[in-house]
Amino acid sequence: MKILFVVTSHDQLGNTGHQTGFWVEEFAAPYYKFTDAGYEVVVATPKGGQAPIDPSSEAPSAQTDATERYYKDAKVQEVIANTHKLADVKASDFDAIFYPGGHGPLWDLANDETSARLILDFYNSGKLVGAVCHAPGAFKNVKFENGQPFVKGKNVTGFSNTEEAAVKLTDVVPFLVETELQNLGANYSKVEDWGVHVVEDGLLITGQNPASSEGVAEKMIARLNK
Repeated sequence: MKILFVVTSHDQLGNTGHQTGFWVEEFAAPYYKFTDAGYEVVVATPKGGQAPIDPSSEAPSAQTDATERYYKDAKVQEVIANTHKLADVKASDFDAIFYPGGHGPLWDLANDETSARLILDFYNSGKLVGAVCHAPGAFKNVKFENGQPFVKGKNVTGFSNTEEAAVKLTDVVPFLVETELQNLGANYSKVEDWGVHVVEDGLLITGQNPASSEGVAEKMIARLNK
């Protein structure tokens, strides 16, 4: 089985002069969960090539067994350095799609028409769609043919407003994931800041924060193995 990982190409944290990108743990933990279970993972970004890493995710406090494994894994770092271009992949070649977070997706994937089309292609084909932390922000402009938002009426989670406040980026991000999902008509839920929270609703599986990324992958694998 093949899993498509869609990762951000965006590397600027608003107008702060700081960099952003994808969150290492949210990529590494699910990546190894899938590959250790025998799945093939293909990584694509809007621009192709090197996917930017959020420097904050390289801080000592953000490290886990999965990130330590990633930093020692030259082969996977090569995958991140040479991602496929999103426009060149198609849903029919994969069994599920997964979006790791980091703040980057709020700027590019949230407004990417190719990404939006892919999400619907997977979903309408009966294939799982997974996203964690800020990545559910990629659902912002995804709409069915009748104009209804993709997440309307669905049970979802994602990075909470209080977690965004805790990292002091409430006024930097283009939108707040929790607020946006609620505005789109989703049934948003959360637990305490940094707690593990995974929500499954049909083909859609979402996680609240970095700590929830492994759980999203585990739920997806359990479903795919049925």
